[in-house]
Amino acid sequence: MFHLLAETAAQEGKKTVLSMLVVGLVFLSVIVIGELTHWLRHRR
Repeated sequence: MFHLLAETAAQEGKKTVLSMLVVGLVFLSVIVIGELTHWLRHRR
């Protein structure tokens, strides 16, 4: 049973990299939305 739950280092690394990319995209999207609303408000 334990060998089914254990992951290789490559699998854990892949999960880590993917989660870091998702967090980076969330930060980037928040910045883009903030800048876009600032630009639209300034344009009025």
